[in-house]
Amino acid sequence: MPAATELVPPTDIIVLGRIGAACGLLGEVRVYPYADDPRGWSRLSHWWIGRDGDAPDQWQRTKLIRCRLRNGSLIAQLACAADRNAAEAMRGALVGAPRAALPATAADEYYWADLVGLDVVNTHGQALGRILGLLETPANTVLRVGEGGEERLLPFVAAVVLDVDLPGRVVRVEWEADW
Repeated sequence: MPAATELVPPTDIIVLGRIGAACGLLGEVRVYPYADDPRGWSRLSHWWIGRDGDAPDQWQRTKLIRCRLRNGSLIAQLACAADRNAAEAMRGALVGAPRAALPATAADEYYWADLVGLDVVNTHGQALGRILGLLETPANTVLRVGEGGEERLLPFVAAVVLDVDLPGRVVRVEWEADW
């Protein structure tokens, strides 16, 4: 029987990906990862499922039965989806895990959730806005930076992102304010 603390939704869920289409007839789902190491997720015994805007107490814990990598996405069978109809109803849901269940990041590695909300400042000290989110593209990850209704996209590469200061809540970039 799981410990009582495992039954209470954690307040620090890290979103790992989004559920796409159902896959097959047995309730498997395709999961589009938001991280570099989705294969590592298969070592987790449970995932948490929620929707955009859900409070942590609305996320539901579910057992991960099976998980495999296929063409850049994961195919997962979850205890909460017994058949294809249940899997189809999960389309668009988010997959996450408590921070404590995830491996620590190496130097110069970050969970996307740690970057969202950080201020972005260029080398001239000009504020460019805050990180609103990240996008995964075939070439590289892209930072969505915005403020006051304006949004700009900055590639998350070493030539652009010079320093990430998590304690200071700021990212220093090589990017002009008028680009």
